[in-house]
Amino acid sequence: MAPTVFALGLAFYRWRALSDPVWFGLRNFERLYGDKVFIQAVKNTVFYSGASLFVIAPLALLEAMALNSKRLRFRTMWRAVYFSPIVASTVAVSLVFRLLYNRDFGVINNFLMALGVSPVEWLEGDLSVRIAVMGVVLWRWTGLLAIYFLAGLQNIPDELHEAAAIDGANGVQRFLYITVPMLRPVTLFVAVIVLIGSFQIFDDPEILTNGGPANKSLSIVQYLHTRGIERLEYGYASSVGIIVFIVIFVLTLVQFRVFRGFGGDER
Repeated sequence: MAPTVFALGLAFYRWRALSDPVWFGLRNFERLYGDKVFIQAVKNTVFYSGASLFVIAPLALLEAMALNSKRLRFRTMWRAVYFSPIVASTVAVSLVFRLLYNRDFGVINNFLMALGVSPVEWLEGDLSVRIAVMGVVLWRWTGLLAIYFLAGLQNIPDELHEAAAIDGANGVQRFLYITVPMLRPVTLFVAVIVLIGSFQIFDDPEILTNGGPANKSLSIVQYLHTRGIERLEYGYASSVGIIVFIVIFVLTLVQFRVFRGFGGDER
């Protein structure tokens, strides 16, 4: 709590390195609105958050359903395999992906060329570099989210699906009217941690692209690090951190509200 309060107060001061703090009022926040690099970092982070919430999380649910299938052999082994990326070194993973994304000898472009598709400048294009970052995030985090969903799936009584099947419900209907509602608490948990994690993304774009090219993959936390640690603009960096805190707090409240109202639960 104390660091948060200190950062909140510091956001109203101008303080660089060894100089004394000077009262700056709201000018740090006003400066953010005209800071093109900050705005670009916000756009990039929103992209990461949207992709994480609407692409990675659904894929994790599908993966969890596959891992929960009674027809799957060696289920314990597959669960360990899909979970293992989360324990891998971020630095090592990012360096390996840099090789995979290489235009001339990367495996991904070699595969595309084998299909007759021109090689892609994964780490150079405006959109492709953000997709490249999300590729790393997808590989690292889908397995962990799948484990959360898997725990929720295993708490759904089989009798519910069996009774629905007897009543004539097909697989899609059982998923929509039994699985999805029963997974609501887990889905809320996953949505919240995905939102918080994506707004705090730092390691993957920092090591993979260093925020480039031309800040097209720069995240808000990278920008905060640059201003606060590299340029020693403590007051301005604190204002960036406060904005991130407010955005995450508001969006989390919205998620709680949406999931509380979903399905008619107004408690």
